[in-house]
Amino acid sequence: MESKNVDKREEYHERVFSCFDKTQQGKVSVSTIERCVDAIKSGEKAVPEETTYPHTDKSLELEEFVKLVEQGAEEDKEKDLKQAFNMFEESLQGITPKSLKRMLSLLGESKSLEECEVMISQFDINRDGIINFDEFRVMMQ
Repeated sequence: MESKNVDKREEYHERVFSCFDKTQQGKVSVSTIERCVDAIKSGEKAVPEETTYPHTDKSLELEEFVKLVEQGAEEDKEKDLKQAFNMFEESLQGITPKSLKRMLSLLGESKSLEECEVMISQFDINRDGIINFDEFRVMMQ
């Protein structure tokens, strides 16, 4: 079971990375990450890079991106995980396909409700169609 979770986590990191790596060059600029984080915090759709930050030569490859995502003390990780979960969660019940679709749209990634249902089903341990915090934690490990 652990190997399956590791494989899913690696696949998840690669999918997230590819969402940031629009040019498919295997690198993500720091300014792109900053722009998306700002969009998540403000609840607005990410705007094109050239209108938000001056170009920077700093970029991260997949391994560096994963390290950035996974860094921090365990307490900070739990706090950050809860904050991330709360950004996706529209109701107190968990992450629904609708709330996932909304958040992905804010990040500039257009997905259908059906695609979001499939994404959720991959980590929906209790098969209720919603990702609760415990399932979110497992997905992010």
